[in-house]
Amino acid sequence: KCNFNKISFYKIGLYLKSSSSNYYSLYIVMSSDVPMPFHMIRMSESNDIDEGFYSRQLYVLGHEAMRRMGTAAVLIAGMRGLGVEIAKNVILSGVKSVTVQDEGLAQWMDLSSQFFLQVSHLGQNRALISQPQLSALNPHVCVSAHTGKLNEKLLLQFQVVVLTDSSLEDQQRFGAFCHSNGIKFIVADTKGLCGQLFCDFGKEFEVLDPDGETPPSVMIDNITKTDPGVVKCSEPVNGFVDGCSVSFSEVCGMKELNEYGPVEIKGFFTMSLLYTDHGKISNHQTLHLAFQALHGFVKQEGRLPESDAELLVALVKELNKVYKLEQLDEEVVRSLSLTARGDLAPINAFIGGLAAQEVLKACSGKFSPLQQCLYFDALECLPEDNQEDGDGSRYDGQAVVFGSAFQEKLGKQRYFLVGAGAIGCELLKNFALIGLGAGQGGHITVTDMDSIERSNLNRQFLFRSQDIGRQKSEVAAQAVRAMNPSMNITAHQNCLDPDSEKVYGYHFFMGLDGVAAALDNVEARVYLDSRCVHHQRPLLDGGTLGTKGSTLVVVPHLTQSYGPAKTNSRDAIPLCTLKNFPHRIEHTLQWAKDQFEGLFKQAAENVNQYLGEGAGFLERTLGRGEAEALEVLECVWGAVGMQRPRGWDDCVGWARRQWETVYNNDIAQLLHCFPPKQLTSSGLPFWSGTKRCPNPLNFDPDNTTHMDYVVAASNLYGQIYGIVGTRDISAIKSVLEKVHIPAFTPKSAVKIHLTDEEMEEDKNSGDFDTERLEELHKKLSSPPMNSSDLQMHPMVFEKDDDNNFHMDYIVAASNLRAENYDIPTADRHKSKLIAGRIIPAIATTTTAVAGLMCLELYKLVQGHKRISSYRSAFINLAVQYCVLSEPLGPRRFTVSDRSAPQVGQTAVMNGTVFALLSRPQCIKATDCKAGEKGLCSKKRTLSVPHLRWILEVMPGLSGNMEQRSRSGTWRTKPNKMCVSSSGVWGAVGWRGVPGDVVTRPAPPITNPLPVP
Repeated sequence: KCNFNKISFYKIGLYLKSSSSNYYSLYIVMSSDVPMPFHMIRMSESNDIDEGFYSRQLYVLGHEAMRRMGTAAVLIAGMRGLGVEIAKNVILSGVKSVTVQDEGLAQWMDLSSQFFLQVSHLGQNRALISQPQLSALNPHVCVSAHTGKLNEKLLLQFQVVVLTDSSLEDQQRFGAFCHSNGIKFIVADTKGLCGQLFCDFGKEFEVLDPDGETPPSVMIDNITKTDPGVVKCSEPVNGFVDGCSVSFSEVCGMKELNEYGPVEIKGFFTMSLLYTDHGKISNHQTLHLAFQALHGFVKQEGRLPESDAELLVALVKELNKVYKLEQLDEEVVRSLSLTARGDLAPINAFIGGLAAQEVLKACSGKFSPLQQCLYFDALECLPEDNQEDGDGSRYDGQAVVFGSAFQEKLGKQRYFLVGAGAIGCELLKNFALIGLGAGQGGHITVTDMDSIERSNLNRQFLFRSQDIGRQKSEVAAQAVRAMNPSMNITAHQNCLDPDSEKVYGYHFFMGLDGVAAALDNVEARVYLDSRCVHHQRPLLDGGTLGTKGSTLVVVPHLTQSYGPAKTNSRDAIPLCTLKNFPHRIEHTLQWAKDQFEGLFKQAAENVNQYLGEGAGFLERTLGRGEAEALEVLECVWGAVGMQRPRGWDDCVGWARRQWETVYNNDIAQLLHCFPPKQLTSSGLPFWSGTKRCPNPLNFDPDNTTHMDYVVAASNLYGQIYGIVGTRDISAIKSVLEKVHIPAFTPKSAVKIHLTDEEMEEDKNSGDFDTERLEELHKKLSSPPMNSSDLQMHPMVFEKDDDNNFHMDYIVAASNLRAENYDIPTADRHKSKLIAGRIIPAIATTTTAVAGLMCLELYKLVQGHKRISSYRSAFINLAVQYCVLSEPLGPRRFTVSDRSAPQVGQTAVMNGTVFALLSRPQCIKATDCKAGEKGLCSKKRTLSVPHLRWILEVMPGLSGNMEQRSRSGTWRTKPNKMCVSSSGVWGAVGWRGVPGDVVTRPAPPITNPLPVP
């Protein structure tokens, strides 16, 4: 708790780490008589980075950029909805200090977008109310409040100044001052459904990394000796275009290239990209003048326009006499005039995310800054009827744009949010601000099975350090209720998959108005999309990857759905590459991960299953194939037999022998089969291209990486057997001196597989030790008497715990493997990214994406019927690339020359998404014509004109179809329909993409039966 003269008590962000990995805050009580500059209060005066807190963001910005940010002081003027969004994102990102400035007092209009204000705060200073809550977001950032006017003396204390909700005079005055004094200057503003952003970082600003992309690299197959030389690559060359420069390394035979400078590429096909805002160029040019005219109107009238649209149009026309725009869109000006008093959370979130990213660029030199103006509008969200004034409620800033009837409709919505992570938190915040589900009959259901971890706090802003370990959905629901006490929200901890369909079944989905997806994997999105298609419910989807983000809106019968997962076979690493021929660090890391899973997880799980099931486990294992069974049973016998470790020394001995096996013996065996000078049948070197010739390693106890492996492996091996280990290097070295390493002689009979196909053929060839398999089966047929004492403790890989030896093992194992094959090694940070499959994330992108999703939500709630009203989006904040485009319509088909069924019928049957040829309906015996097979009380084949037509035009249907009637569910033979006395569901379809529709109506069917 601070004031600007003295500090009576404060909390500093110094963490004491206990052995249980919990964190405790250290408080220091200061005498109230000791003056102290406010800027001195921070976690640490060093530039050390808290990698646990900034884990995901570090993969976006990098350590150097984060260190530069850690020295920057930022001023953010204006603490209405836009200002607090920018401040939140900047503070979460980790600058040195943030000062929030505002002279104004909280009003009803502010509550529609300022998430730190409550009704009880009305009449109080916005900056003072926001400061303590902003400060709680990040213990490493000093946050202060300033309630006085802006002046030049104040601005000189900061490296970056951001103005929001400011007058044109202040923008020009302070912009000129900052430009002349080397202060980075940003202006952000929103009015209703429109927003603007301006940046001036000065003439001396240096961009250290324009886009953050990792330069692509490929393996070289050969280089011609012609002039100019032609380089042939042995891998796809995505990312290389004419005009780029490349550098060579590790080239053999033309070693001079390794010393040669960057070489310009020529001869690549370059794909041109169309950068477009899809029809809004004239809008944004008009908005440039309209915002200036708006400032002039406010200066003249002392207020924002209400029914003064024509006056604002006249002001814009006057400005255009100087600018001379060829296309001046007067409707855009009128729309801005009618909505300028609005203060909308989604618009503030989008512009606030973009503006905060510009602050980070100004502080770090990372990524390309905006040059220099950006305008945005979502005027397609406007309703067709007239708007109404607010009525003194927390939603006034929204009601002046959309009207009170729409606000009432928002409150009645019933939505399902899947995921309460980064995007989920931002969506819930927006839901609370706009009042979604906060009225009578309205409701929000949120589900997330994960608990809160410390690495979440950097971007999932609804969580605090005291929430670590609690369920995300529960804490998030509690937080939004505090923002808006009217919120009707229920938190679940269920994973959305086929097993949860008893909870999220037909009745649940049919009671929804829509679904929002805040998921982090494709498989879950595909499943949720199929459920929405099945029940014909709209879906909002958003995702991020570092500074990149995308949104998708799925409207039943109007837009294309997310669709099935698209596999990319190029991303899969062949097994023979992992086993024998790695040539990238990604390969060695995947190999190390597989080693971890096999040695410390699968082996222990197999032993526990054997001890618990006995003969059942043996029978199941033998059914997996004799080659695999031999490997599994050898491992189980070793774990319950004489090879089981009796103490810590045995664990160290095992780790040392394992090291010798994988980094020396296996490599020696490979070189024995394929010597370094081996030639192929074509006379070319075997070890060339992607095949790197390996070299065996010799263990050195003074080599740090060698000992890192032994320490991690021995501790992990001990843990699965319940043996306590140690990190004491000297003690481990003493044990190593006693370890006997058997001599190794390569075998000529060993076959090394060159392809996965060869590996699979040999696996099924039956070439294995049958006698040994029978011997093991006999030994294990009688489970040991002391089964409970032999239980093991499988390791589940956890990348974010630095004390569990998991990443220690992965890094050491991978880098030793890389050393075998002369592959450049990777540090712990990069290794964790790749092996842990971490998705880089930053709060700015998350905020912007959630804002765009909620703009589409406005349209869904209003019931927009034109596809041109909706927008799918792709953004890249690193380069301020933002493309909003009309979503694709559903695929349409005409089946043969016959009439096609009704448009838009889709369903999921037997786990496969089908485009239905008819809506499920009931056909009774009375509908059958004379001479045709009808229905009776027994099940039999149904044959009526409509269904016969379906079977005739779709003769390729195969597999059993699930049919439902009032009397139950059963399966039928291909192309047959089962019936009962009460009727049959006429649902037949072909395999298609979710959302597929057809073009012409089917013959009518009477007596429709509602979908169950």
